[in-house]
Amino acid sequence: MKEQLWRPSEEQIRNSNMTRFTEFVNRKYGKRFHTYDGLYQWSIDNIPDFWECMWEFGEIKASRKYDLVADDLSKMPGARWFIGARLNFAENLLRYRDNRVALIFKGEVQEVIKMSYAELYDSVARLAKSLRDIGVTKGDRVVGFMPNIIETVIAMLATTSIGAIWSSCSPDFGIKGVLDRFGQIEPKVLLTANDGYYFRGKKFDSLERIVGILKELPSIKKVVVIPYTEKKPDIAHVPNSILYEDFISKQRGLEIEFEQVSFDHRLYIMYSSGTTGLPKCMVQSVGGVLIHHLKELKLHTDLKREDAIFYFTTCGWMMWNWLVSSLALGTSVVLYDGSPFYTDSGALWKLAQDEQITIFGTSARYIAAIEKEGVKPGRDYNLSRLRTILSTGSPLAVESFYYVYRDIKKDVQLASISGGTDLNGCFALGNPIGPVYAGELQCRGLGMKVQAFDASGKSVINQKGELVCTAPFSSMPIYFWNDPDNKKYLKAYFEKFLSIWTHGDYIEITDTGGAIIYGRSCYSKPRGCENRDSGDLSSGRNFPRNR
Repeated sequence: MKEQLWRPSEEQIRNSNMTRFTEFVNRKYGKRFHTYDGLYQWSIDNIPDFWECMWEFGEIKASRKYDLVADDLSKMPGARWFIGARLNFAENLLRYRDNRVALIFKGEVQEVIKMSYAELYDSVARLAKSLRDIGVTKGDRVVGFMPNIIETVIAMLATTSIGAIWSSCSPDFGIKGVLDRFGQIEPKVLLTANDGYYFRGKKFDSLERIVGILKELPSIKKVVVIPYTEKKPDIAHVPNSILYEDFISKQRGLEIEFEQVSFDHRLYIMYSSGTTGLPKCMVQSVGGVLIHHLKELKLHTDLKREDAIFYFTTCGWMMWNWLVSSLALGTSVVLYDGSPFYTDSGALWKLAQDEQITIFGTSARYIAAIEKEGVKPGRDYNLSRLRTILSTGSPLAVESFYYVYRDIKKDVQLASISGGTDLNGCFALGNPIGPVYAGELQCRGLGMKVQAFDASGKSVINQKGELVCTAPFSSMPIYFWNDPDNKKYLKAYFEKFLSIWTHGDYIEITDTGGAIIYGRSCYSKPRGCENRDSGDLSSGRNFPRNR
């Protein structure tokens, strides 16, 4: 008998976005869904109708509405989504321009910095103008070798407002790790910080590595250096470089010219771990990422405007992209750069207390580490505002579930989530209107036809099997960079079962409607058992890497 550790109150269920969405579907289609199970089944049986509802409920801003939700769901890969729509990713994340707090930054040795939505819009407008002035246009690549600071968010939004493509590496990568990634995509502009990052009170410089990187990256025409701690760092030895404050436009009150693009226009280039050769460059679309993130944040995470959401991540892990999409809902996004154990093991919980974080995200490895160290956040910090804890990067042990409810907070939704960099999102994740059982992810994501296949390709329940998705979903990579015949793409996901996404994880679908993730499967062997979602390292950075 599985132990139930938490159940939402009737008030929580009634006030949730998931309940509002269910009522929206009921009204639109004359249904009578009252449980998540019924809604989920409808969402995978009526995939175009579900995503059309998500477009409306997510209030996606578009200069032109779509003509057709999906053209041919028998194509996997190859299905096209929201054909005819014209929109801009940054415009959707910058729909608010008021004085509410958009971004909160805290570093190991830096005091808290806050930026309002109005200030964020102004900063993005100024940087976008400067990028346009040096010739950045739709389809160009702009890359960040940046810590998790406010300027990184501004740079991504400025880039995508133009219709250019954003890609980033964590600043703890070495020269080879960066070249293996950026060298494939030929970026035009690189943004970096002079102090690449802080870890356990020590400063790690980026500029020497940048000089080495530039020798092998002739495509870069401009290097923009953001002062992290030094206000006027010496950048004379960095070719084609300029300080951020000298580069960003001095004009105030600019209106952003949001480049309108198709739903499947290129937004992000993300990377596999590269353990068996050069990392695969996964190209993700504007609309696919946007609508998928809105579904996961608004429905599965129950994110609202009054929330403050945090995820412990670097800018090289897809959870950073996922976190930043929270801006589309007008919430406060909390950024942290540094060790989670500096100056003590409670550093992140003090941040949660001080900034009144309501949704706290981290890695399974971090939760296991603080349990081992005997940290008791519920005793030592005021976590009265905290209502959700998210965990990903690797399977969350049953013992960690008990630790959370014993030593962090009894009345909290613990949502273990699992997906991948590949889809910039989740296959299984949280359900704010459902219970939490020890060791289980609460549910499969709406619109995601996720199953467990045994060795013969038969769908099984209450049995470990291959994690597959048997119908297309909107955030599938549109292609891999420099993979003209889709050979790498097809081999990565569709080699084992024709027209079925095979993710390379073992999963068990339980009779409660939840899921258990067991880690990498035998299907990952052709790809060298590489962990495509390397977030457990990125999010649990316990030592500087120099790859």
